[in-house]
Amino acid sequence: MIIAIPVDEKKLDTPVCISFGRAPYFMFYNTDTKEAEYLDNEANSQTGGAGITSSQNIVDKKADILLTIRCGQNAADVLEGGGIKIYKTKFDTAIKNIEAFENNDLEVLGEIHPGFHKH
Repeated sequence: MIIAIPVDEKKLDTPVCISFGRAPYFMFYNTDTKEAEYLDNEANSQTGGAGITSSQNIVDKKADILLTIRCGQNAADVLEGGGIKIYKTKFDTAIKNIEAFENNDLEVLGEIHPGFHKH
């Protein structure tokens, strides 16, 4: 299984980025191999549509799960259309949230916000 997480740095103990679409990087963690790879998020500098572009990149990387603090509706629509389930993070670092997910200790993200359009 591949878990995607918006992160601030390219390391396992990095904080989860508060902004999904404008995260500097996305971590893709393989639960079988216990290895992580990172993708520079070029959408973070877009003037609009960063969440949609970020979501499509996650779909294209064949992630199964997204762990995030929050997510906008347009981004969620792309992710869900790609078969990706979205879970809400509750710890500060990526690795702590991965461990929590593997222990069935994270909940599905229930509150999808309308987005930060034109902000």
